[in-house]
Amino acid sequence: MSMQAGWAESARQWQELVGQSWGQMLAAFQPPQGAALPLAAPVGFDPDKLAQLQQEYLQQLQTLFAQGPAEVLPGDRRFAGEEWSQNPLAAFAAALYGLQARVLTGMADAMQADEKTRARVRFAVDQWLAAASPSNFLALNPEAQQKALETQGESLARGVANLLQDLQKGYISMTDESGFEVGRNVATTEGAVVFENELFQLLEYKPLTDKVHERPFLMVPPCINKYYILDLQPGNSLIRYAVAQGHRTFVVSWRNPDESLAHKTWDDYIGDAVLKAIDVAREIGGVEQINALGFCVGGTMLANALAVLAARGEEPVASATFLTTLIDFSNTGILDIFIDEQMVRLRELQMGAGGLMKGQDMASTFSFLRPNDLVWNYVVGNYLKGETPPAFDLLYWNSDSTNLPGPFYTWYLRNFYLENRLVEPNALTVCGAQLDLRKLRLPVYIYGSREDHIVPIDAAYASTQVLPGKKRFVMGASGHIAGVINPPAANKRSHWLREDGKFPPTLQEWLAGATQHPGSWWEDWAAWLRRHAGKQVAAPKNYGRGRKYKAIEPAPGRYVQQKA
Repeated sequence: MSMQAGWAESARQWQELVGQSWGQMLAAFQPPQGAALPLAAPVGFDPDKLAQLQQEYLQQLQTLFAQGPAEVLPGDRRFAGEEWSQNPLAAFAAALYGLQARVLTGMADAMQADEKTRARVRFAVDQWLAAASPSNFLALNPEAQQKALETQGESLARGVANLLQDLQKGYISMTDESGFEVGRNVATTEGAVVFENELFQLLEYKPLTDKVHERPFLMVPPCINKYYILDLQPGNSLIRYAVAQGHRTFVVSWRNPDESLAHKTWDDYIGDAVLKAIDVAREIGGVEQINALGFCVGGTMLANALAVLAARGEEPVASATFLTTLIDFSNTGILDIFIDEQMVRLRELQMGAGGLMKGQDMASTFSFLRPNDLVWNYVVGNYLKGETPPAFDLLYWNSDSTNLPGPFYTWYLRNFYLENRLVEPNALTVCGAQLDLRKLRLPVYIYGSREDHIVPIDAAYASTQVLPGKKRFVMGASGHIAGVINPPAANKRSHWLREDGKFPPTLQEWLAGATQHPGSWWEDWAAWLRRHAGKQVAAPKNYGRGRKYKAIEPAPGRYVQQKA
């Protein structure tokens, strides 16, 4: 059979197999008969754009059925294997999928509705298209079929075994988890637990220098993840880097909540955890002030704690670093599509008075923000091809999920994501204090990642507009995690700085006066932190201080070992 005849036969098969028409695709955007469309405002389509899309679709469909695909979706990694171009049916499936994907995306763009509704529809279309890709189905994936033939069915057997194993775990494996163990080859920086309560353990790390700066340094990681994202391997550990810079370093290790903590509130986490950690680090260091860092949600919590202290007239923190942190929640990026009054009220009814937000539910949500990379890629590899994903420390950490107490979580959603009340002076009361960010006069270092889909770079920059003290802002390349975990020795990526001390209203205006620098931003941050760390003193020989704060157990401690 000639290649042209193969295309024609594939076209006939696809007409029977798919039977998609313009009218059927348009119906995909309409609610079932008699059902209410759960959108914020009336929805319509731009008739001119719709007519143009229809004409282009029919023309391209006619050409595809008559001539076959010219090439198989160039630039799309899902169809990069040569098997896709060599198999007429597979090539036709990929080309028809690409055509329909372009039309559905165009229809979403042609929708006439408020911006939030449009964003939700675009997100739903992206999810549907990611799931409907021919590469996700054994009957349509020639690479998986070829592997099954080459292994005489062994790849299919392994795929079924992988699927059953993941069903037992409750999530899709993204890495070979047998390759890692917390405390053995991740979270290995030497230290000890010097304080604990029901919410957190405080880790102190063994000095790597003969002298240390007199002001201790406290890191507050997000409680929606485990702290060892800051201590994956010795070569990419921000914790080890801080210790090597001569800082007496402390890190909060959050307990993974179970039902015994299901009633805990935002106030509990600020008062009994962040503020407590600041007090303990000061006492152990025997100083009036420490330096502090907050990462992601940990940065939001640190900002709350600092505002509580300012309301009390206290200044125990000399400087603060905020890494990919939301303080002004005006722009929450793609996560905004999930947040409205109905959604928040539902969560409040479900768990506002007690209960747990399951860690795996949250992890799944974040994975589906990038469905092709973090979901379907592993469906194809693990189940259709029977492969074991390679060992990767970052993805191991990503799979090690944590729960959140319902009252904490719902208060956070309403007051920050929905109502953005942290930037309103005296709008929030936390730990009995009215929060007013205008009272925070300490110097701050603010970092944002240019391609961050969780804390958009504009949102990270917005902190410069609400924090009144002396500031330094840096923009790094890459995303939410890879941009932060970027050690200097790797010599990867770039960062942008502006040295005139000006912070205009928008990021674009700031960038107009910024300069790009190759490599990591860590060294710039280290030089900044050094200026706020005080004189150098002899490194302590023991963990903790006196009888009150003794070493309880070696780092990484028990809390980080708890599974959700």
